Amino acid sequence: MDRYQKQILFHGVGEEGQKRLLESRVAVIGCGALGSVIAQTLARAGVGHLRIVDRDFVDLSNLQRQVLYDEKDVQQRLPKAVAAQRKLSEINSEIEIEAIVADVHCGNILELIKDADLILDGTDNFEIRFLINDASVESSIPWVHAGCVGSHGQVMTILPGETPCLRCLMPEIPDPGSAETCDTAGVLASAIQVVASLQVVEAIKYLTGQPEQISRSLTIVDVWDGSLRKLDTSQLNQAKTCPCCSGKDRVWLRGDRGSHSTVLCGRNAVQFTPSTEMRLAFSELEKRLASQGSVRNNSFLLIFKPSSSDHELTIFQNGRAIISGTEDLVEARAIYTRYIGQ
Repeated sequence: MDRYQKQILFHGVGEEGQKRLLESRVAVIGCGALGSVIAQTLARAGVGHLRIVDRDFVDLSNLQRQVLYDEKDVQQRLPKAVAAQRKLSEINSEIEIEAIVADVHCGNILELIKDADLILDGTDNFEIRFLINDASVESSIPWVHAGCVGSHGQVMTILPGETPCLRCLMPEIPDPGSAETCDTAGVLASAIQVVASLQVVEAIKYLTGQPEQISRSLTIVDVWDGSLRKLDTSQLNQAKTCPCCSGKDRVWLRGDRGSHSTVLCGRNAVQFTPSTEMRLAFSELEKRLASQGSVRNNSFLLIFKPSSSDHELTIFQNGRAIISGTEDLVEARAIYTRYIGQ
């Protein structure tokens, strides 16, 4: 326990709290800006099992704010979950770190979180957050939501059956273009660090067996003007009308909402997910595509750059692909169909 000596000295943790952390299992959904800070801090704190789930690979533009990655990861085009696992294992070899390279959707989320004590939100889009919310309430597994853009962010802890959920706060996803994104407003790495740290503190409170210490508010912080506000959320669902909390309409988990194509934040790229999961043979696909452009693979993914266009396809073994060089969903689907098939 020498590794955690200073943390044990803190009155809110102690030896018993540290033992609880070492016995805990946490699922971190998304390992980009927020997720990489969350994962690193939880690993250093001694959370015994970390499941890192991410669909993306490391890109040069990530390095400004995503603390687990470096230029070698960019050059090797490593999936973020794999790169994170390698770095975290060097930080703390005493804990178990599980890397899952996958797009989170209604068909796999319950399996991804089923044995977790807590879920941490490291995502960058509302569709996945609403899906996590449905799955959290369905499984009675708490989660800590967060979002960050520009210099500000927000944090809210959801304890199913005890506190309001995300849909109590926000019944519907904001209309396209109505909310700031990292594409329109950018994001400060310092804001990410603060917001993720607030998430981790909430996680430590819960995992050490102190749910009474958990915030019952939506915390809003702005690092540029140095402000922090707390909005009381305890009255949000007094009428018990939330479709998620009441169990009447968990549309995201049911698969009635959500899309198979997604524009990736700040990347000029579209992720396309086929309706049926497959298992691609990279060697065969590489041979087929070689005559149409440059192809390389690193066993985790295959990168194809057609000679006839400026687009680039990063293809995963389950058929999922990220098409770079466009934000047009129709064009991305057409490119996918042209080179990979229906």
